[in-house]
Amino acid sequence: MATEGSYNFRATAVVGFIVGIVDVLIAARFLGKLLGASSQSAFVHAIYQVSGVFVQPFTGIFGDTGNRTNTFETASLVAIVVYAVIAWGIVVLIRIVTAPKGTKPASS
Repeated sequence: MATEGSYNFRATAVVGFIVGIVDVLIAARFLGKLLGASSQSAFVHAIYQVSGVFVQPFTGIFGDTGNRTNTFETASLVAIVVYAVIAWGIVVLIRIVTAPKGTKPASS
């Protein structure tokens, strides 16, 4: 008898964990820029450097607002949403591919 809704939980958890870390880094960047955190701080500089790689593809979609000290960086918000949607799609794909044949997905 097949277990209803069975899939590779570990793979979906890894995807969620990785995207969670990326989204937290981007959120820290967004808050740092919004609140005017000093990039002279080693910690803030490191957050900006690491998260910049993930935010860069979305830079320029919408304009940023604020002044030189406090910036509302829209690219960070877009990046958070896009990475969350991509992760959701990957998790759904993992569930479809790894579910045993003949099982129907558990209703969530």
